Parts: sequence; structure tokens; C-alpha cells
Amino acid sequence: MDFEQFHQTLRTLYDSMIPLCGNMIGIAKGIAGLGALFYVAYRVWQSLARAEPIDVYPLLRPFAIGLCIMFFPTIVLGTINSIMSPVVQGTNGMLQSETLDMQRYAEIKDKLEYEAMRRNPETAYLVDNEVWDTKLEALGITDVGTKAGLYIERAAYQLKKWIREAFRELLEILFKAAALIIDVIRTFFLIVLAILGPLAFAISVWDGFQSTLTQWITRYISVYLWLPVSDLFSTILARLQSLMLQSDIDRMQTDPNFSLDSSDVIYIVFLIIGIVGYFTIPTVAGWIISAGGMGNFGKNVNSTATKGAAMAGGFGGAVAGNIAGRLKGNGSSGSSSSSYTGSSSQPQGRNYSTGNGGQSGSSRRTSQ
Repeated sequence: MDFEQFHQTLRTLYDSMIPLCGNMIGIAKGIAGLGALFYVAYRVWQSLARAEPIDVYPLLRPFAIGLCIMFFPTIVLGTINSIMSPVVQGTNGMLQSETLDMQRYAEIKDKLEYEAMRRNPETAYLVDNEVWDTKLEALGITDVGTKAGLYIERAAYQLKKWIREAFRELLEILFKAAALIIDVIRTFFLIVLAILGPLAFAISVWDGFQSTLTQWITRYISVYLWLPVSDLFSTILARLQSLMLQSDIDRMQTDPNFSLDSSDVIYIVFLIIGIVGYFTIPTVAGWIISAGGMGNFGKNVNSTATKGAAMAGGFGGAVAGNIAGRLKGNGSSGSSSSSYTGSSSQPQGRNYSTGNGGQSGSSRRTSQ
């Protein structure tokens, strides 16, 4: 089962769990009926005590909520899902189109990379087996050292490529896992809100709990928007990656000295940014429709994402710094060793604790 099939499985899970809210409808009807009795009796008694006419319109609220409870899967969930479903389908269509473009540009870049290395006589034997066999056959029996060097260079290139691809695949898996985590939590929240929704509607009949109804609706819509926001975020990332691939393709076609390693580093940083960005989706969805009580979850998610980004950035910086330090050390070892041997054995600096400063200090203490 791949990631796309698992996302579809989550949709099926939601549809299969919705009928379970029928188990709560009976309990909710009892709570709502008792609440409606007190609700109507209190207002009728208040109007009679004040010798005022009875306003019938506000008394219809408990009955309207009771109808919503009785037909909760159809009236409430069906209405909200049917209104929000076009939004999900629209954002998913945008994502699919951008993903297809990204895959097409990636195939073009891989083909150009292979052709660029194959055109270069110094690197053709690393990627083409025919050139590799021809180069080995051109060497004689006595060229054992040259053959060993070629084998070592080819093995080093393949090892470097394998490490690079493995790290990229790891980040791509984490990238997809971040989106999957958001979708799993979203499905869990929606199922809980749907099953316990009749109870929330029933409690809202009682005085003092009227806001429960609006809070349930805003939270359900806010959580439902996680998927469209996630698709929009994925669409933006796919479009950005397509632009990066287009830029690399143009430079590979015009600049023969274009470095592919720098492009891979940018792609790795891009994946890390995407992983962190996925965990900001609940916050962005809360900007669209404000849902009270969701702030702590968003805060915890953002804190976790920040820690993960710091660890990933620290690891990448340590690796890059180690490589840069080794390259710099190898380049400057010759010059530093020659300058050290040419200098005298005496220290060139001035030790102020034992030099003139120290002597003047001791003479000053002696004169005192």
C-alpha cells in the first residue's frame, strides 16, 4: 500500500464510521428533550409572571435543534460535507496537475544529466557501461595500477550517488509522512466530532451552553479545511520544484560547467522546508475560520516542527561544515607546513607576562 492508497483508505474509514453517530442520537434526543422542556417552561413562566405576551419565535430553537439531531447524518453532516467537498476536489485537481508537470521536468533533468556526463570523456565511463568496457579493453596487462584507479573512481562515484539518492529518498519519505500525519489526525478529529456531534447539539439546547453549537460547527469546518490547505501547500511546493527544475534544465543546456551537487543541496533544503511547513497547516486553517480550543494543538505541532527542523538543519550543517573543513585543510596544508619550517624556532609573538611588561612590573614592585 502506497501513500495515495492510504489517503484513500482514510476517506473510506471516515465514511464507514459516520453511521456510528446513530448510536448517540437516542441519548442526544433525551438530553435535548429535557433541555427543551426547561427552556420553554422557563420563558413561558417568565412572560406570564411579567404579564407580557409570549414570544413564540425564540421557542422554536429547541425544536429546530431536535430536528437536526434526529436527522444528524443527513441534515448536518451531509450539508457541511456537500458544501465543502467542491473545495477539496478543486484543490486536489490543482495538486494533480502540478505533480504531473513536476514529474515531467524531473525526467528531462535526469536525461540531460546523463547526456552531459556521457559527452564528457573524463566522466563518460562512470555512467556508460559500453565506454567503461572499451576503456578497460584499451589498457594493457601491465596497466594494473591504472585499472585499479578506474575501479576505485567508479566505485566512489557510485557510492556518492547512492548516498545522495538514499538521503533524498529518506527526506521524500519524511515529506510524504508529514502529509500523512496531518491527514490521519484530521480524519480522527472529524470522526470524533461526527460521532459526538448529536451530544454537542443536545447540550446546546440548555441555557448557558448555547455557544456549543457554533463551536462544534466552526471546529468541524476548520478541521475539514486541513485537507484543502494541505493540497494547496503541496501545490505550491510542486510548482516551486517545477520552477527549480526548469531553471536547472536551462542552465544545463547553456552552461557546461553547471554543478549538479549544488542543485541537490538546494533540493534537500527544499524538502526540509516542506516537512516543517506541513505542520503549520492547522494554524493556517485556523486563520480561515477561527475555532476556539485548537490553539494548543497548533502550538504543540509548531513546537515539534521547529525542533525537527533544528535537528535536520544541525545535521546538514555539521556534514557540510565537516566536508568544507576537510577540503580547506587539504588545500592549505602544504602552504602552512612550508611557512612553519621556514620560520625560526623562537616564538614570533611577544609575551607580555614575561617580557618588558613583566620586568617593569617587577621593578616597580621592588622600588616600592
